[in-house]
Amino acid sequence: MAVNFDLNDLYAFRALTEYGSFKATAEAICISQPALSRRIDKLETSLGVQLFERTTRRVNLTLAGRTFAPRAQQILADLEEAVLEVSDTRQSRSGLVTVACVPSAAYYFMPKVIARFQSRYPRVRIKLIDSSAGNVYDAVMKGQADFGLSFTGSPQPDVLFRTLVDETYVAACRHDHPLAARESLTWREFYTHPYVRLDKTSGNRNVLDQALTGITPDCQSVCETRHVTTLLGMVEAGLGIAAVPAMAMPRAGHPVLTSLALTDPTVKRNVGLLKRHGRELSSLASELEKLIFEMNALDG
Repeated sequence: MAVNFDLNDLYAFRALTEYGSFKATAEAICISQPALSRRIDKLETSLGVQLFERTTRRVNLTLAGRTFAPRAQQILADLEEAVLEVSDTRQSRSGLVTVACVPSAAYYFMPKVIARFQSRYPRVRIKLIDSSAGNVYDAVMKGQADFGLSFTGSPQPDVLFRTLVDETYVAACRHDHPLAARESLTWREFYTHPYVRLDKTSGNRNVLDQALTGITPDCQSVCETRHVTTLLGMVEAGLGIAAVPAMAMPRAGHPVLTSLALTDPTVKRNVGLLKRHGRELSSLASELEKLIFEMNALDG
C-alpha cells in the first residue's frame, strides 16, 4: 500500500483528536479550517477509511479512527524522540511543557522539580495551570496540559492515575488558639469550635463529605472559600480552625499557623499524576514526569 500522506497530515490528525473541532484545531495549529479539512481528507483518502464522524459542533473518532489514533501517536512520539536524540546536546532542547495542578500539589511538588528540570533543560519553559481538581481533569482530557497533578476522586476509565503520596487531612489553627497545645483532635470535637470550610465546588470538600457522612456539625461554618490558600488566610486572621490537606500546610516554624492530627476517622487522599489514556507524552514531558517521581522518592 502506497503512503500518500505526510507528517503534517498526521500532526493535523493528532491535533483534531485532542481539540475535538475543526475551528479550535485550526486556531491551535495556526492554519485555516479549509487547509485543515484538506489534510484530514488526504489522510482518510490515503488510508481508505473515514477517521472522524463530523457534526455541526464537534468531530468524533470512528472505530477506524480509534484504532489508528494510538498508532499515529506512537509514530509521532518515536519521530520526535529520534530527532531529539540526534540533536547536538541535551542543553539545546527547547519547547513547552504544560502541567495542570491542584494548588497544594503545585506548592508541594513543583518548585524544586522545576528548578532541577530547568538546570537540565534551560531552554524549556514550564507552564503551570493551578486550579481545582475538576479543572485539572478537564485540562488533561482536552489536551490543554501534558499531564496533571491532582488527587483521586471517582475512578475514570479514560485516565491513568499513578500515586505519588498518600496524605491525611489535618486541623489548621493559630499558635495562640486553645487547641494549639494538643496533638490530635476528633472530627466531632473539631465541629464544636468555630471553623471555616471549603465550599462544595472544591474537590477536597467532596472527599471530606464522603468520608464524614455520619458526622453532623454542631454549628454552621463561619465562612466558606473555594481555595485552600484562602482558607488558611482565614485561619491566620483568627476566624476559626480549618481542615486542610497536610501538604497544604506551611513548613514547620510558621510564625502563626500550626496543625493537629484529625482522627475518628483519619481521612486520607491519594495525590498523584494523571494522564489521558492512550496519549503519548512528548520526550520533554516524559522527562519531567520521570523527574517528579525521582524527586518524590528522594523526599520520601
